[in-house]
Amino acid sequence: MSAPVELLGKSPEALLVTMARRGDRDAFAELVRRREPWIRGLLLRCCNHQALAEDLAQQAFIHAWHTIGQLRLASRFGPWLKRLAVNTWLQHVRKNDPLRDASDATDTGAAKESTAGMSMDLDRALATLKEPVRLCIVLSYHEGMTHDEIADFTNLPVGTVKSHIRRGTKKLQQELEEYL
Repeated sequence: MSAPVELLGKSPEALLVTMARRGDRDAFAELVRRREPWIRGLLLRCCNHQALAEDLAQQAFIHAWHTIGQLRLASRFGPWLKRLAVNTWLQHVRKNDPLRDASDATDTGAAKESTAGMSMDLDRALATLKEPVRLCIVLSYHEGMTHDEIADFTNLPVGTVKSHIRRGTKKLQQELEEYL
């Protein structure tokens, strides 16, 4: 038996998680309502495509509903959900990126020509980064995660995470500097 919807909106997140773990769909729907903008924003920063970010967020929440019983501590729902979202993004990249193992050489000339005369914002600059670099940058600067936390999330060595962040930050500075 579920609590009335108006009470769910005022309930602490840990209580909602506990109820959802017991199969309460309304409690889970309230968790989705609260966390969906944050997860969608995280995924949008990763993929730079609104419709894809929404699809990936939906996939992450479906996976969360099916596996919420595995969450041991209700207070860890946020980090657990973030991990699911990041894993959803990484699975998408692995399945759908035919150029994943291609050379680092990219033709930036066409991208610069197509954006000439426009102000380049952070999201456009992020889109110029390769997926692993962009993910490390987003998790570091947007989510405030440490290098060790990012390494745990992405299964990358800490040194690789640091290199991605250093090189990605330098490239972002160069991309944004040209449009100031």
